[in-house]
Amino acid sequence: MTYDALLSSLRKLQLDIFGAFHPEAQDVAPFGCKTLLLLGPYEPGFWARFSNSPEFLDNRSDPLDRWSKRILTPWVDEKNARVLFPSDGPPYPPFIAWAKRSGRSWPSPVGLLVHDCAGLFVSFRAAIALPTFVELPDVGANPCTTCYTRPCLSACPVNALGPEGYDVPTCNTYLGTDAGQGCMETGCLVRNACPVGREYARLPEQSAFHMAAFYSK
Repeated sequence: MTYDALLSSLRKLQLDIFGAFHPEAQDVAPFGCKTLLLLGPYEPGFWARFSNSPEFLDNRSDPLDRWSKRILTPWVDEKNARVLFPSDGPPYPPFIAWAKRSGRSWPSPVGLLVHDCAGLFVSFRAAIALPTFVELPDVGANPCTTCYTRPCLSACPVNALGPEGYDVPTCNTYLGTDAGQGCMETGCLVRNACPVGREYARLPEQSAFHMAAFYSK
């Protein structure tokens, strides 16, 4: 089982490997895990696949979580592996710590994780705990180290995101105003401002779906 073979197999499910590492004693990881894979949407094409799924169309809650579980459960059974989802808990799996450990995600100037390919649009659908040691490719480079203009720092109209952290109540209040409808319809302006994120295919309707899930009236 090689990394390339795993990647090819996962991309057929419209999922990508957003990071991976070999757990050590200090890592919080499932017992017996020799290689941990972090999965995110494989773009372009993820939204087209998900938005035509039974989970998206049945008008029930948590469609993306249900889709992820249906797609991945038979895949991990075939690999004799284990799958963990961000919604598993409490206690919840430490996806942010795992992402940093993978060497492909870092804290950005606005506090959100930034990914070497997905930028500030990074999201994790699942983690795969493999019982075998898989040789991994070299890790990526933090895109923020060569981003000298840092447009993310000035993109939020209400300064809800910045070095001091994420002011969720201020963000949520703004989203309920007429001025905030641009964010609701096309996605967070801070995430959209990331140069790396602009090259990662994220359709407006896809961002609107996530914003609707985040916003609380």
